[in-house]
Amino acid sequence: MANFIFRVLLTLVLSYLCNRVNGKANFKEIDEKLKQLNKPAVKTIQSEDGDIIDCVDIYKQPAFDHHALKNHIIQMKPSFDLKEERLSSKNESTKLAIFQTWQRSGSCPEGTVPIRRIRREDLLRAKSVQQFGRKPHEVVLKSNTTIEHKDGQLPSINTTALAMPVIVNRSAATLVTVGYNYIGAKADINVWTPNVEAQDEYTTAQIWLKAGPGDNFESIESGWTVNPQLYGDKRTRLFAHWTKDSYKTTGCFDVTCSGFVQTSSQYLLGGSIEPVSTEFGQQYDLTVGIYMDPNTANWWLKIGKDIPVGYWPASTLLFYLNHSSTLVEWGGQVYSSNVKKKPHTKTGMGSGQFASGLRGNACYMDNIAIVDFSMQLKYPQWVGTWADEQYCYTALNYQEGYGTLPIFYFGGPGQNYNCP
Repeated sequence: MANFIFRVLLTLVLSYLCNRVNGKANFKEIDEKLKQLNKPAVKTIQSEDGDIIDCVDIYKQPAFDHHALKNHIIQMKPSFDLKEERLSSKNESTKLAIFQTWQRSGSCPEGTVPIRRIRREDLLRAKSVQQFGRKPHEVVLKSNTTIEHKDGQLPSINTTALAMPVIVNRSAATLVTVGYNYIGAKADINVWTPNVEAQDEYTTAQIWLKAGPGDNFESIESGWTVNPQLYGDKRTRLFAHWTKDSYKTTGCFDVTCSGFVQTSSQYLLGGSIEPVSTEFGQQYDLTVGIYMDPNTANWWLKIGKDIPVGYWPASTLLFYLNHSSTLVEWGGQVYSSNVKKKPHTKTGMGSGQFASGLRGNACYMDNIAIVDFSMQLKYPQWVGTWADEQYCYTALNYQEGYGTLPIFYFGGPGQNYNCP
């Protein structure tokens, strides 16, 4: 009798485990999601960092799963050229090239795009199959905090006051500009690998272009991130992200959902970046630009030496950003349930050092620029710095001398003596 009861209980337990994974999803749901995410490959590349890269026919990429893009005709390259003001920073002559790890193992043929293969263990790390690839929903405490001109900032750098939301589960240190017709932004983003304490936390260094109401804004973003829950390791990786409802139900990282149309066979969204900067050693930068094509309203992502990676088709995907962006941010963000409370997370931002450490110690953004309908890259007329938790992560817009662009420094270690 005891053996019979034991066998019944074992059967029930095994049945439960087969249908539930970490209390989140059943295997059938996971397998269906994998089938949806991973498209048939023309060629497969095994990267030395452990990633599997599928070279997918450009017309069979995940973007076309979106109902609004079923009959979308791919724009293979931007239809615009940008003029750039020749005001340079002092770092201009010292730029060192970076690359993606997978590029050492092969390349994708023409007519295909590289896509990082999603595996079962990737989905198992997510809070749910539905949440996989998305930034968590912002938990907003209030939305009337104002940032002002900071003491010590050079008078040649115009600043203004603006309201910034207080978000419970994120901590940011950013340079901000507001306006009515930004159609592009760029920066050279210093590349580091900061500490990420917990698997469900992440840190970014990125550019945001936003439009729409504060509680339901649209945002397109790119930069680098360390995100162990999404990617399964603590490598620094190139990412892109979009949302049309403040991260509530839409958008995702990279191409883990339909939306972003990739055109380049050279760059892998979600691919690891190397080399990374070292303290008081070599400094490496990732050039990121996001620009709206005035002829198509597609928002193009360009990486490195002006290489188009692909675009967000705003006319079918977005509403407010179909015309322009009204707010641009450059800087870093840490996601954690342990920000703005004690004990604070030890997840770092930028280099993991405060902005006051400057070049070689702190993470920076150089050659910052916006684009308006003049189609010219130029430094923003009005900027302000902002840090949610100035004892944990800091922001500093620093100009070495007249005739050069200011350099924006940001970051910090998270928990420390003054940020317990």
